[in-house]
Amino acid sequence: METIISSTNFSNVEAQELVDRQRRYFMTNVTKKLDFRRRQLQRLRDLIEQYEDDIMQAVFTDLHKHEFEAYAAEVSFVRKDLDKAIANLGKWAHPVNVGTPLFHFKASSYIQSEPYGSVLVIAPWNYPFQLLFAPIVGAIAAGNTVIAKPSELAPATSKICAKIINEHFEPQYLHIVEGAVAETQALLEQKFDYIFFTGSTNVGKIIYQAAARHLTPVTLELGGKSPCIIDYDTHLKYTAKRLVWGKFANAGQTCIAPDYLLVDRRIKAQLVEKIKSYITHFYGENPQDSSSYGRIINEQHLQRLASYLSGGNIVHGGHVDVKDKFIAPTVLDNVDLNSPLMQEEIFGPLLPIVEYDDLREAIDFIKQRPKPLALYMFSKDGQKIQRVLQETSAGGVTINDTLMHIANSELPFGGVGNSGIGAYHGKHSFDLFSHKKAVLHRSFLIEESIRYAPYGKVSRKWLKRLMDWTL
Repeated sequence: METIISSTNFSNVEAQELVDRQRRYFMTNVTKKLDFRRRQLQRLRDLIEQYEDDIMQAVFTDLHKHEFEAYAAEVSFVRKDLDKAIANLGKWAHPVNVGTPLFHFKASSYIQSEPYGSVLVIAPWNYPFQLLFAPIVGAIAAGNTVIAKPSELAPATSKICAKIINEHFEPQYLHIVEGAVAETQALLEQKFDYIFFTGSTNVGKIIYQAAARHLTPVTLELGGKSPCIIDYDTHLKYTAKRLVWGKFANAGQTCIAPDYLLVDRRIKAQLVEKIKSYITHFYGENPQDSSSYGRIINEQHLQRLASYLSGGNIVHGGHVDVKDKFIAPTVLDNVDLNSPLMQEEIFGPLLPIVEYDDLREAIDFIKQRPKPLALYMFSKDGQKIQRVLQETSAGGVTINDTLMHIANSELPFGGVGNSGIGAYHGKHSFDLFSHKKAVLHRSFLIEESIRYAPYGKVSRKWLKRLMDWTL
């Protein structure tokens, strides 16, 4: 494959050249053809299968992810998206007929999905393969060209992703730019037709500002402090088990991980004991020796997390090994609500517990804070569940489990307010990267004269009746 840029010293000029080439290629209309899109999706699926071992090794190198976790949350996730897109592309892309008012007789109306053009995808480090390729799948299924920027904080995964794409696709169609802040800034100087970003809220604001200069539409998949309500009327064993899994998978570095617990005071002590028991059951007496427990991405993030430990009383865990980038699964009680632990998104294996006496307290606690990316509730009480769903807002919700709403591609995944803009997965990804073009197709069979000047042929009274009847 032809190489037009280097992965280092990526300049504004090189970025402009790459974007211009993709725009020119898009204007040939090749990427709009369904057969072309299917072939590219199938090629990408074949390549992921070919490089599967390399992908798994890269994710382990960057984050110490166990093979099970790496395959389930990274590789399998993308393969499922690819399979669904390949199988359903024709149906997704087919124009959708809608009703036409009698006023337009004789005419038909439909909505046609068309690609935006040149798309920029900027991915994070915590799920460095999935969160790079999942939006790419949606973008190319919709008929766009794509430039993607993986995270430099996961260098091994960035390298294998660049190898998969840059050695097997033409850069004017699909290309990965490696690098750090300078490379991202060079790309953001360019005018794209769509930008998709996954990362922190603070960086999301920078992306949004850069997009606004060109009036470029965006999807921002951000984060926030996702709460988890534990009602008195719950299945304590399953609640604790599912909490520990969702919180400490990937060493807590999951954007939709439960950030903190809001627990009914009457069951707090029992729940804490069961959580501690399942941490030991999952990861052993010394989680640092467990092959199933990950590592913090780098020392900077580890030091940030370590500083949060003073925000509450450690009732389990708390061990930190800087050299190994390790923080034990940690539970904190009696937390200071004004501390960074409860003010910032944790994004690590620290689980603060806040108790409440009445569900109203928990609901108010959530509503007084920015809207989260995810919300969880464990309860057997259907009325309480509906109350929480009606009175709170979040990007997505799972009841009586954690993380699992992301595993259903029929559900849109995205944030609201501070936690993001836009939603994707499955057909929602295709729709996200497609402009919904409205089309009205009239016939020459009938020509009404009432709408043409000179006006005054019909009184306002009769015009009102006519419009009410025909529109």
